[in-house]
Amino acid sequence: MYRKMDLSLLIKKLSCMGNIFRLCAGLSTVITISVFVFMLILGLPLFRDTSVLSLWAGPWAPQEKLYGIGPMIAGTIGIAGFATLLALPLSLGSAFVITTLGHPGLQTGLKAFIRFMTGIPTVIYGFSAIFLLVPLIREGLGGAGFCVLAAGSVLAVLVTPVMTLFFIDSLLGVNPVHIQAARALGASRIQRLLYVMIPQALPGLATGFVLATGRAIGDTLIALMLAGNAIIIPETLLDPARTLTGHIALIKAADYDSLEFRSIFACGIALYLFSAFSVIIVRIFEKKQRPAI
Repeated sequence: MYRKMDLSLLIKKLSCMGNIFRLCAGLSTVITISVFVFMLILGLPLFRDTSVLSLWAGPWAPQEKLYGIGPMIAGTIGIAGFATLLALPLSLGSAFVITTLGHPGLQTGLKAFIRFMTGIPTVIYGFSAIFLLVPLIREGLGGAGFCVLAAGSVLAVLVTPVMTLFFIDSLLGVNPVHIQAARALGASRIQRLLYVMIPQALPGLATGFVLATGRAIGDTLIALMLAGNAIIIPETLLDPARTLTGHIALIKAADYDSLEFRSIFACGIALYLFSAFSVIIVRIFEKKQRPAI
């Protein structure tokens, strides 16, 4: 009798917790959609007075009543793309060493160092790069030194720990039974990594990469300090650029109803769409990788 009562009470508790979780998920969805609608409403005057093509791909020239954010989109893609492509091999290599290939002492020390890096303030990276990396680029490669290369390199250092920790969790989440089976068949550590761990951890690796990309796209301080903030479309790594987040931070408008000020909401919508598309891509990839039951 007592066991039946305990079981009934447990079922009620689980049902109550499930309802709470569903409520939280629903609230999160409503808040996320509300943020998008908020930006859309506040940016509506700009959308009415500017064509879609000129807004998303046109130049920025407020004195000529041109409020295109195309240069900022190009700068964001260039800096964040370079940073994540640079961080990817570093993160994969670190994760492989920590989970499989390294000596136990090296694994512990490297993982502790990576965790320590996640706690370093962004401004420390920025100031260090201004006095060390920027002069090195200026003297060695030419230009002002404040460019896509400087901002992307420091941003890669910033997102590498985040990406690495996601990769580590994904690789360690592989079913140990499959790893032991591969070991019993004589597979080496590299073979177990390549043929057992990586295929099973692919959804988690993809999620870590996308989240790190979102972190790079959404960073403001590194771009402000190191990218040069020139409103041009960068053609090389040595060109200066301005990101969407940097543009939002730099816009100064005494008239809050001006189209120049409203452009920051267009930047916010672009960032929102970048994040939404990234999440959708990850979900589609995870669904394809999920084994059929």
